[in-house]
Amino acid sequence: MDPIILGPKRPCPGDLAARPYSSPAATDRLLESLLSLSDPSPSLDLSLERLIDSTPRELDKELLVEAALEVGSALLEAALRSARKRASSHNATAWPLPPDLTVKVFSMLDTRSLCHAAATCSMFNKCAVDPLCYANIDLTAVVPKVNNTVVSTMIQRAGRNLQSLKLGIWPSPSSAEISQSMSYSSRNSIDTSGPSWNEKKPRQGRESSVLSRSCLLALSVDGGTAGALLKRLHLYNIDKIDGPALCTALSACQSLIDLEVIGLHIELRRTLDAVSTYCHSMKRLFLESSETGRDDSLKSTTCLDLVTGCPNLISLALRGFKLQDHKVKILVKGLHYLKVVDFSTSYSITGIFLRNLVNGASAPALEVLILRDCLHLKEVEIARFLSAVLGGDCQLLKYLDISNKDGLSAEEDWNNRCYNPRIPIMQVLEARPDICLVAEFPQEASFVDIECSSNSQVSRSSDGQISSSSSLQMMPNMSLDLSSANSSESNYNSDQGSGNDDGQDAAYVAYDGDSFDDADYQSPW
Repeated sequence: MDPIILGPKRPCPGDLAARPYSSPAATDRLLESLLSLSDPSPSLDLSLERLIDSTPRELDKELLVEAALEVGSALLEAALRSARKRASSHNATAWPLPPDLTVKVFSMLDTRSLCHAAATCSMFNKCAVDPLCYANIDLTAVVPKVNNTVVSTMIQRAGRNLQSLKLGIWPSPSSAEISQSMSYSSRNSIDTSGPSWNEKKPRQGRESSVLSRSCLLALSVDGGTAGALLKRLHLYNIDKIDGPALCTALSACQSLIDLEVIGLHIELRRTLDAVSTYCHSMKRLFLESSETGRDDSLKSTTCLDLVTGCPNLISLALRGFKLQDHKVKILVKGLHYLKVVDFSTSYSITGIFLRNLVNGASAPALEVLILRDCLHLKEVEIARFLSAVLGGDCQLLKYLDISNKDGLSAEEDWNNRCYNPRIPIMQVLEARPDICLVAEFPQEASFVDIECSSNSQVSRSSDGQISSSSSLQMMPNMSLDLSSANSSESNYNSDQGSGNDDGQDAAYVAYDGDSFDDADYQSPW
């Protein structure tokens, strides 16, 4: 048999891959040759086909195709990187602001806009990760989107620069709620920024929040660095956050001045205990129960501790909890700087505590008092209070809401409802034109929308029914975020008693605290 003479072996792709890389100069010349092709697509296509056809083994052909794909992908990525670098260099040249001013501008953006800016280019991304840009984090939305990792990352980026943190889900306002929103004269300045008061209530039948009870842990890590200087914390409808998780977060936020919690499964007593223990600088406290009328955990000692621990409270809202009058009296009388009080939808309040607001010089300096939809609120107590206002008491009072979709309670039996209460509404409006008085009551057995205007009068319609028993008048220079003052729908339990210890006279707590500067606090009203 004649011997088989083998010719020179054709290098296969695997052999090419095993060979050492060409010198940079050779690579540059090869790339320059490729890029100099006038019409590279047909040339490269034909060249690759010839190379594949000249390869005898099918395995080598597959390896050639894979190698071509890898080279093409690497070349594409290199081209994209170069394009980004050139774009970033162009942006740095064309952008008129230096980096420090760019960071200052970015720090004024809301969180969503900041994330969009960070995704624009690498130059903006470098500025957007500066801690100053995350001083005010707002991750609230109608649909849950962010998770614990996003929240933790942003809190850690902010570090000690964190000033404000807002998390959670807002419910979408229904058309019915929008139609019931009160309208005011154009001469009145109304702040309508942010969610309306109709929306500030627990969600019913809501989708579950993506956030869990550990979403606030980043405030406590590293010795509580991020939470140490936090001023404002707002949490909305995060159903997995419970009382212990919130109290742990509050223990790290000892500079907090503004706390707003809505729709969380927390216990009022433990929350107030944590506030009075750790948050001595608190000036605005807004808590709304996730289950109206069922939280009866508040104790008199807790109220005393809050008065002592947070003496500089200006605004206090406890909505939807069981609050007896003697406990409310401790809070209202003991907090000397209190200007805004909101006990809407609170169960058990009868109005007896109002007697302590008309004691001349010792009366609290309240400017806003909201008692909307308090089921046990008595007609006689409201009438007595308004008579005192007519007599010259409560000179600082600017806004009063005594509306009740279930009517006021009669003197003896709270089940006996008064839908046309005998209270001096019109007399108060005539004698005190500086007061905005909201008094909306439905007709018996049917709720009616009440038209609000500065000249409203008690009148009867053609069918003899009372068409309006309420009045509303706004002051020209008063600015309130009350564009939708309708409170959440009542969800009272079956308790038939008021739960008020009428005979118990709670101790008056006096506190001689240092004065504070109103300029340090931006009123939400």
